Amino acid sequence: MAKLFVFTIVLLLISGIIAEDDEKLSHDQDFSDGEEKVVAYTSPILSGFAYLAEHFDDQDSFSRNWIKSEAKKEGIDEEIAKYDGTWAIEEPIRSVQNGDLGLVLKSTARHAAISSLLNKPFVFNDKPLIVQYEVYLQEGQECGGAYLKLLTEDSNGKIDLKKFHDKTPYTIMFGPDKCGNDHKLHFIFRHKNPLNGTIEEKHCKKPKDRLEDFFKDKLPHLYTLIVRPDNTFTIKIDNKIINEGSLLDDFQPPVNPPLEIEDPNDKQPEDWDDREKIPDPSKVKPDDWDEDAPAQIVDENDKMPDDWLEDEPINIPNPDSVKPDDWDIEIDGEWEPPEIANPKCENAPGCGPYKQKLIDNPRFKGKWRAPLINNVNYKGKWKPRLIHNPDYFNDVNPFKMMPIRAIGFELWSISGNILFDNLIITDDEATAKKWADDTFEIRRNKIARESWSVWNQLVNFTSENPWIWAVYIIVAFIPVLLIVYCCCFSTQDSMEDTYPTKEFDNGNDVDPLDDESPGDVLPETPEQSPRENEAAPESENDVDSDNINETDQVVESEEKDENLGDTDGPRRRKPNKE
Repeated sequence: MAKLFVFTIVLLLISGIIAEDDEKLSHDQDFSDGEEKVVAYTSPILSGFAYLAEHFDDQDSFSRNWIKSEAKKEGIDEEIAKYDGTWAIEEPIRSVQNGDLGLVLKSTARHAAISSLLNKPFVFNDKPLIVQYEVYLQEGQECGGAYLKLLTEDSNGKIDLKKFHDKTPYTIMFGPDKCGNDHKLHFIFRHKNPLNGTIEEKHCKKPKDRLEDFFKDKLPHLYTLIVRPDNTFTIKIDNKIINEGSLLDDFQPPVNPPLEIEDPNDKQPEDWDDREKIPDPSKVKPDDWDEDAPAQIVDENDKMPDDWLEDEPINIPNPDSVKPDDWDIEIDGEWEPPEIANPKCENAPGCGPYKQKLIDNPRFKGKWRAPLINNVNYKGKWKPRLIHNPDYFNDVNPFKMMPIRAIGFELWSISGNILFDNLIITDDEATAKKWADDTFEIRRNKIARESWSVWNQLVNFTSENPWIWAVYIIVAFIPVLLIVYCCCFSTQDSMEDTYPTKEFDNGNDVDPLDDESPGDVLPETPEQSPRENEAAPESENDVDSDNINETDQVVESEEKDENLGDTDGPRRRKPNKE
């Protein structure tokens, strides 16, 4: 019964996986058949207003609107300061839609910068800012960035994109960046001090989710930033929220400085005692305290063993060593054969001069120090007094950032072939979502169908449902339980079949093994009860009861001796066959 139950569970699990597999394959086949009817890839159509919507499918439009930088990076060697990285418009290495082009950073270990003007400047008033674009690290990423910069409009409302470089003012920087084991998703905005006009970068807190897979899985990912007029922000990867918070509370350094600061001119008084404990001045070092006593001394009771070879060296020159023929005394010095372990010391407790063992010195106490007591003059830890912060301000709406006039990539990367696609800057979340549905979601679904397998499905399901690990553990133990059951219970069944005993029921032999122990009292059947036999009326076939008892005792005794041995319990009577 147990075997049947276990095998039933296994069969149900296997059939469930196969059924789900067949259903998925059938669905994919149907979808694939439908896809064959699609003639070619078509560029997405913008459903609403956007300050910039770039799918990079029109190379003529790209050439008109995007400007490669001719500037030089400041503060580095002239030979590597140029922005001479190579940009190209081409399909992904792993193309899933023929004709779907993207902006690709081809070069490695070179500075590269390219930018484009917005259709009109974005001004931070009463509408949110949505920045969304695809990043495809086709070769993974070892060290380098894939972020973009939203460039600040200058006071004249102009910006020279040919001079775009690392010092060009920007309002927001957003996107992935990695070097070594440091995986980042930047969201930095430059805040203007309302008192003195100085500008300071504010860095968003790190997301709690792990970012490693986005840099190494070699798949396209959609990065979305939403900054709202209520000073809240949301960051998504592949339409999943991985970070959100407030511009006021979740950035370092904070937007608003503290109201009070420590007085930089305040100094600690000379009589300020900040020692919580001090040595007890009433305690004096005892006269018998020897600070110079060593921690260990020679054990005078230690004696050299009788068979210690004191005159034998531990190592001796190798007698088999021969001076090389090319040995030059003037250059190499006097030749000495290499040493080997003295063979005479192998079976001896030791060789060479004997040194007595060291033991702990009972007189050793170390340096004497007076015990510590509470300091009656303790005033606590000193801190400078607080004063009003002269640079304090309270910007209640940091969303009111500097206007944005252009967007650009200013990058350096060890890994090449970084592809950017389907970039949109808008103030309507629905427009950005429709743009992603018509671009990224189609691409991702095609890649998922092409690379789908039972194993990938299982991994994805497990990552989304950690409780499934309990099922895996139970299933893993099923083979072990089967082996234990087969080994133990099958052996017991075999033993029962090997050693059967006989029971008698109504004069007929009944097999199997009797469950009773030799000392147990067996219930008497009508055929076995002596009293009922005596009370029964005699017939012409009846025989003398004395002969019956005598015959029963002989047969019963022989069977007990042969099968069960001597027992103390009542014995069964064998019916007379006559």
